Amino acid sequence: MKAFVLRGEWSPRSGYAPTSYELTSRKAAVASQVWRHPQATIEDVADPSPQPDEVVIRIRACGVCGSDVHCVDPNDEGYVRFSGPARLPVILGHEYAGEVVALGSAVTTLKVGDPVAAEGMLWCGLCEPCRRGTPNQCVNLEMVGFSAPGAFAEFIIAKERYCWGLQPLMTPRVAATSDVFELGALLEPAGCAYNGLFVGHDRFKPGVRVAVFGAGPIGLAAVALARAAGASVVAAFDPVEERVGLARAMGAHYAHDPDSLERSGLSLVSVLLELSGGQGFDLHVEAAGAAGQTVPVMEQTLAPNGRIIYLGRTGARASLHLDTFISGASTIAGSRGHAGHGIYPSLIRMTAARILPLAGMISYRVQFPDVEEALVQAGDMRQGKVMVIQA
Repeated sequence: MKAFVLRGEWSPRSGYAPTSYELTSRKAAVASQVWRHPQATIEDVADPSPQPDEVVIRIRACGVCGSDVHCVDPNDEGYVRFSGPARLPVILGHEYAGEVVALGSAVTTLKVGDPVAAEGMLWCGLCEPCRRGTPNQCVNLEMVGFSAPGAFAEFIIAKERYCWGLQPLMTPRVAATSDVFELGALLEPAGCAYNGLFVGHDRFKPGVRVAVFGAGPIGLAAVALARAAGASVVAAFDPVEERVGLARAMGAHYAHDPDSLERSGLSLVSVLLELSGGQGFDLHVEAAGAAGQTVPVMEQTLAPNGRIIYLGRTGARASLHLDTFISGASTIAGSRGHAGHGIYPSLIRMTAARILPLAGMISYRVQFPDVEEALVQAGDMRQGKVMVIQA
């Protein structure tokens, strides 16, 4: 089969000492500290064959994530910019949906022809975090498209337990407006936003005020989810005008370019305080990967007992004035992944009920195998979600 394979040079930075596990497994815990001179091309690889608990899925749609771009677009020193774990070579792509074409002998809940989406967080189910109900913190976690084979390919293998049927989306009402497989591919980024909003922020209640910094796909999903869950104010900020428009289309009550606000003599702090009647926002979502710029604004506009959810992964540090969190009894929480907690089935139900307009974030499509063009478009930062599709 054809697949888009990322290769690179194992070259730990000066001062970074890989652990014995990293050296043995060749999985860097922080890819940007180890993998250098990335090259990604379409290659011929072996056709997949399922183990008893696995299925083979023909890929029909796979979204491009900012992390994919950070894997192929190196920094000035030639290192990948992705700061998560990675093992190269690897087939890129992790936001996918398709149809089942082959079954392992032990598979009981799926059949050939079923439309499915699959989780990209490959939790083991046996370690203590998994057994405590936090599979996204699995100590043996593998990640599709980074440390396990991904979905910029004709086929992929997935364990039955990671797959979710998309039959609820195959109604005339839904299919008339959206492609079922594209909706399935959007569940992964939407799941990351869902995890942060409703699992990481267990105090989310209808009527809260939510500010989203960064209107890329995860930020756009956060906007749509917050609006669907009854937030009284959803404000979104992004320096790219095209993404500001997408945020409005996804349900933001207020969306703006912070740079243009500054040019008009307004600050983000003053705007957020005005929108909240001086009380601040109950929930801030960092989906921009620019914590050094966004977190200081969040600190100054956080309502008492509010929370900052950090979704925008980056290798940078941000300073915090911790007394703010003491006085306000406020919190900051990181959130990773989309597995467990009923996230996928909840998103499927919301999408089937047409209360979650995920398809509105798709702004560009390419046909496989033109993955390079998709990555260029996603790296341009003016797009919402770029989708690689296959007939």
